[in-house]
Amino acid sequence: MDEFDAFEREIWAGRAEAYARTFGLLCARTVPALLDAAGLPDDGSAKGLRLLDAGTGPGTVAAAAWARGAVVTAIDAEPSMVERAAEAVPEADVRLAVLPELPFEDRAFDVAVANFAVNHVARPRKAVAELRRVVRPGGRIAVTVWAYPPAPGQALLGRAAAEAGASRPDDIPQGLAADQDFPRTAEGLSALLAEAGLTDALCTPLHWDHVVDPEVWWAGATAGIGSIAQTVSRQTPETVARIRGAYDELCGGFRRPDGLLALPHRALLAQGGV
Repeated sequence: MDEFDAFEREIWAGRAEAYARTFGLLCARTVPALLDAAGLPDDGSAKGLRLLDAGTGPGTVAAAAWARGAVVTAIDAEPSMVERAAEAVPEADVRLAVLPELPFEDRAFDVAVANFAVNHVARPRKAVAELRRVVRPGGRIAVTVWAYPPAPGQALLGRAAAEAGASRPDDIPQGLAADQDFPRTAEGLSALLAEAGLTDALCTPLHWDHVVDPEVWWAGATAGIGSIAQTVSRQTPETVARIRGAYDELCGGFRRPDGLLALPHRALLAQGGV
């Protein structure tokens, strides 16, 4: 297994519940736009459409797609995510499976979506090509990834760690292999889909403020969910305390009158036809 993929398996292991309570609330924000881009209308006319949700996590996309009438198959590489998604959407066929090796026949689906999943695999080009393989001609694919450079809300935990003098653990991969990575820009993500053979590849930037309790956001960091959270959670208790102090101070720039944080985020939503 690639070092990057192995790291991803490690940091997500057993964290479905913690993710759903914290950072999963953020990732749910793009679900309606993702399904719209995939050609899954919310007026009931999607009834019977075969949809693959790749990297379902706690099943948020799967549940929304089922509510729109789709016949949903959902996969995830993490057993705790599969268990939670199956409980959340009992009507869906939820399986343990890994991008980019999907256990499905060619042209098995009408639509495939991946909400913040392509950025969690070592071979994103092969992952998108695999999504194309399992979608029938005339079908659609839609994916989201985080944009770079990150918006101020996305950078909050990283800034707090830097101000506290926290160092990134040596065993956290620095990034993807040069022949697999792609620019996290609208042009870069559109090109990724086009390289996989998708037609009319189009990418739309998404911007929003994620409104969250500061304790909920901090809980995601201390639960080790994601690379920056691994950097935070694996420090000494003294360093974690310094990070928390810096975090509390930086939160002032995002705090609303009601005490919640409004954290600006930026993502990219790309779509294309098969």
